[in-house]
Amino acid sequence: MKKTVSLVMITALGAGTLAGCSSGKENTDNHTAAGKPVKFSIAYPVTTGDGYAQRSPDLNKDKWIQRLNKLTNTELDVRLIQREKMSVLFAGNDIPDVLGSLDLPTGKDMSGSVEAGVFMPLDDLLKQYAPTVYKTVPKAAWDAVSYKGQIYAIPSYLTNPSRRGTYIRTDLLEQTGLQAPKTVDEFLNVMRAFKKLGVENPYQMRENFKYADVILGAFDVLPYKDQFEKQGDQIVPKFFDVENTQKALQVYKTMYDEGLIPKDFATISSTDYSKNINAGKAGMWSANVGTGLKDFRTTIKAVAPTAKVDVIPSPQGPEGKGGYFLYSPMVSAYYINKNVDKDKAIAIMKFIEWMTTDEADKFFSLGVEGENYTVDNGKINYKFPTNKEETQEESFRTTLRLANDATYNKLQLDLSKDGQDILAAFNNVLSKEGLPGIGFNPDLKAFSKYPDLTPLGDTGPKLIVDHMVKMIYGKEPISDWPKVIEEYKSKGGNEIIKEATERYNNKDGVSIYSNK
Repeated sequence: MKKTVSLVMITALGAGTLAGCSSGKENTDNHTAAGKPVKFSIAYPVTTGDGYAQRSPDLNKDKWIQRLNKLTNTELDVRLIQREKMSVLFAGNDIPDVLGSLDLPTGKDMSGSVEAGVFMPLDDLLKQYAPTVYKTVPKAAWDAVSYKGQIYAIPSYLTNPSRRGTYIRTDLLEQTGLQAPKTVDEFLNVMRAFKKLGVENPYQMRENFKYADVILGAFDVLPYKDQFEKQGDQIVPKFFDVENTQKALQVYKTMYDEGLIPKDFATISSTDYSKNINAGKAGMWSANVGTGLKDFRTTIKAVAPTAKVDVIPSPQGPEGKGGYFLYSPMVSAYYINKNVDKDKAIAIMKFIEWMTTDEADKFFSLGVEGENYTVDNGKINYKFPTNKEETQEESFRTTLRLANDATYNKLQLDLSKDGQDILAAFNNVLSKEGLPGIGFNPDLKAFSKYPDLTPLGDTGPKLIVDHMVKMIYGKEPISDWPKVIEEYKSKGGNEIIKEATERYNNKDGVSIYSNK
């Protein structure tokens, strides 16, 4: 889920009231509305490193901002800020009319601003002036951006929170004569067959089990912050399931002992992980599916021209479970400053409602007809990016969209074989797997007191990961897992469990992610 260090682009947009437009489907034609644009500012969070926005000398004059301006009768005034400096924005009271954030209302980035009443509740405005948005956004995403029963932000969302998949070199699988593995035992047998073929890393592991947790998933013992479960009358981390955790660790130890994973897996960085896969050294691995499938096919074929890469169902454990954790249904959220007057708030809602139209879908997905794509007898011919700069420009254009389904760009993916395979992977594979769990928003307060016991979204607590690694290396017996749980409890885990149980029973900020 985490990649490179990102910048957050906070974009102050001068946007106008969409004069003469009513809510609902009539907003499709709001770009034809007459009248002088009424300025309002908006902050866009854009996760780019050294990207298109950062290279622009003046985003106010950027062609995509100007074109969006024309389509929606808006003006744009742009500035950039690092995500880490969001707190400075609040401290200086330099808050735009609409603030985009990658965080939940009570998250760290928002610095307590929602609780302090900096932003307005949006329920009534949404229902009256952005009814399509209100009906389209899934309930889970609305719940994620709500505080004390009221909606405080407009989210971009995921209709499928299962994002990661299990990849395989299908060309190598064909050489073994085996079928794609469905169970953990079959997964092991395919890795052994890859080993006999001379594949260096039958399964590509990396440090902290990050993008290497497929076996933990098969036994439903992922150690992450949204992977708690009810055990008796307590809410505990899933690794409290001693039997299944030990079974998962034994599988990993078998993989290590038989040379099916790198001997130095515990220190393999994300960079080396990617290098090994792209160099054709891996037979199977775990990764995001959205852009990963196309990228892996392209890079691996450069070194192995006959390579075939596909996404397959993740191996299932004895209880028929498999896959990876489920992401939050909210990707980004847009908060409206409480000081915005009613007319401006209505204009903002109409601006966001336009984002749901077919016109908006084509603009953000494809760009401008005649420049980025053509239509020939109803067939769309899209000029896909051919280099890094063009890819970043395309990404910038798509991130200007609000209140959209960020699961994937269907309109664009439909135009290529790789894209169609990505859609098939989401719809036929990922939608059928993934592991629900109990989480809390905001995080449990006890986490801040015990950093070695604190899990992240896709990384387990240091104490737990360290013991897992030692057991796989054979430095500790796997049968000692109950002792690890007792150590966890004695070093602060009891306090974590107590708080988690109380909040669950009180229905206090409980998040239960599911793809059902």
